[in-house]
Amino acid sequence: MARPTPLSGFPELLPEQRLVEQQVIDVLRTTFELHGFAGIETRAVEPIDQLLRKGDTSKEVYLLRRLHEESAEGHSGIGLHFDLTVPFARYVLENAGRLEFPFRRYQVQKVWRGERPQDGRYREFTQADIDVVGRDELPFHHDVEVTRVMVDALRRLSDPATLGLPGFRLQVNNRKLIQGFYAGLGVAEGHQTDEVMRLVDKLDKLPAEKVHELLLSEAAIEAPTADRVLALATIRAEVADGEQGFVQRVRDLGVEHRLLDEGLDELATLVRSVADLTSEQVRVVADLSIARGLDYYTGTVFETRLDGYESLGSICSGGRYDSLATDGRTTYPGVGISLGVSRVLVPLIARTGLAADRKVPSAVLVALTDEESRPASESVAGALRARGIPCEVAPTAAKFGKQIRYAERRGIPYVWFPQAEGPGQVKDIRTGEQVEADPATWSPPTRDLRPQVSHA
Repeated sequence: MARPTPLSGFPELLPEQRLVEQQVIDVLRTTFELHGFAGIETRAVEPIDQLLRKGDTSKEVYLLRRLHEESAEGHSGIGLHFDLTVPFARYVLENAGRLEFPFRRYQVQKVWRGERPQDGRYREFTQADIDVVGRDELPFHHDVEVTRVMVDALRRLSDPATLGLPGFRLQVNNRKLIQGFYAGLGVAEGHQTDEVMRLVDKLDKLPAEKVHELLLSEAAIEAPTADRVLALATIRAEVADGEQGFVQRVRDLGVEHRLLDEGLDELATLVRSVADLTSEQVRVVADLSIARGLDYYTGTVFETRLDGYESLGSICSGGRYDSLATDGRTTYPGVGISLGVSRVLVPLIARTGLAADRKVPSAVLVALTDEESRPASESVAGALRARGIPCEVAPTAAKFGKQIRYAERRGIPYVWFPQAEGPGQVKDIRTGEQVEADPATWSPPTRDLRPQVSHA
């Protein structure tokens, strides 16, 4: 068989890299559960009309078909989900009678998109979502809650004492603020507002002068109006600056509208409510250029940049949507945010050599004197495992030097030498220290119990 060619856009990790991903997911899961969010998993496929219910074919949905599909369409009518929001909306509708609202959920799963593979964008990748969903109404304090949960998770991921990932900048804005400001300027509600918002959202890719030109040509607004639109979009303030860092600057632009007041008040409240969680590693910024391109956002919106990897774009985004799902009688509003686990980790691994300090979970290799002593070595391993110490028995009864090298190649820090009688001996092969030990009582230092993330 010829050597297989890797498939572009479908990243696969080596064991020491996968251990990092698992630790990231464990941190996220633990954080979400500490805040009372329940974990769910939805099916990988959805009906095509559900996936494309907004007519959005830009996601390039992967359709499923059987090998001998004979339908006229050439497919089975279902496709792989391209995010976790669409299946979650369906899940809420299907299970509404059995869920308690507000329903707080987290979900960590694979998703698939037929995108052009590039740095940070893949055809198969892992996302981690949290959402709070209400029935008919959802108070604004849940926007604050979701923000605090994700800031807490990002802090834990960037903590040097745990994973030590680069810092994050969580940018927040409010669609009500933007729409109210535009309305106060006389921009027509509806298509024109959406077009202005879409163009302003390009400020992270295009210079302000080019966006100004597009506002005139594509959104058909006057130059003075475009000037004031961009004046709003250039307002940014770190949480540490206090709410007056941006509130007064918006007021100074001289625009008045009820929706603007509501959005500005919500944004100021959110910024004030997360100030105690910010740090050097995780900053929260009121960024009034953030609009999010999706039209279902109705209030708070989020985007997040990874320090040193700004070219990846937003790696964690979301917002408030007042119509996540509806059955015609009941509406389910929600607020949520999604972290692209693969989008963060795969480039970090490729560029920095981020990996676990060993290739296997094992903290101990139990040596073999000969094959006849394998039951005794398995007994030692069983006693260690019973006390939560990951270990494995040497695959062959080679010379002890070779068994030690076997452990070294995998990063296993300890080798256990069973004795025919009495306690065995355990050796830290990094330092050469060897001591007598009883498998019923000995434990490695906490740091050695699990693989640790190392930065090359």
